[in-house]
Amino acid sequence: MIDSHTHLHLCKAPPAELIADAEQAGVRRMVTVGTDSDSCREALRAAETFPQVFAAVGRHPNQATGFGDADLDELRELASHERCVAIGETGLDYYRSGATPGEQKHAFEAHIELARETRKPLVIHTRDADDDTLAILDEHAGGLRVILHCFSMGSRVPECLAHEDWWLSFAGNSTYPRNADLMLAAVRTPASRLLVETDAPYLSPQPRRGRPNVPANVALTARAIAEQRRVEYAELERGVDDAAAAVFGW
Repeated sequence: MIDSHTHLHLCKAPPAELIADAEQAGVRRMVTVGTDSDSCREALRAAETFPQVFAAVGRHPNQATGFGDADLDELRELASHERCVAIGETGLDYYRSGATPGEQKHAFEAHIELARETRKPLVIHTRDADDDTLAILDEHAGGLRVILHCFSMGSRVPECLAHEDWWLSFAGNSTYPRNADLMLAAVRTPASRLLVETDAPYLSPQPRRGRPNVPANVALTARAIAEQRRVEYAELERGVDDAAAAVFGW
């Protein structure tokens, strides 16, 4: 199994312990995601240290205040690392206070162009901003591989799947009883476009809810999705492995 989106730097346990536990749970690869300058560098150090780990580098929309040319140049340098497989997470978040919508959109569009320049996929965060997020992607991200991280747009699955180079990544919140629309979205997503993630230390799946999430728990989310898709876990695992290889290019 692949954890397509985690934050090792935010987890309480040291990376070596998290990775060992994940391996024991059958998680063979993971992408740890930076959200600012320091965490991007931490993500790359983890990817250099552990062969199971790859990195994504970006500036979270809530940390996009003042994003300018110097920030983009730094991301360009970090993205050139051989263990960096994606740009982001980037996008829009109107739920939390922080960077203004204008600042977020500016950083978002800069990340899109960096993804185009580097030919790496784009990892999208969106919260309470679906219309604007999809509009910017439609206008600027044509031809790019796009990962809709922690997919939350249950009512817009057909619209998202109409883009053949978009992947939908489902986190532990898809297993919550009140989020039946997200589980239905996971069922409706073709195997070739389906990813599973933890977003650790956030969004622990239902069996571990109330405790900090860890990469090993991606297997619990995957098993819940496999059950709802009425397929064997091994079949879902093969599909996720192939989908991850297609989008990340490893």
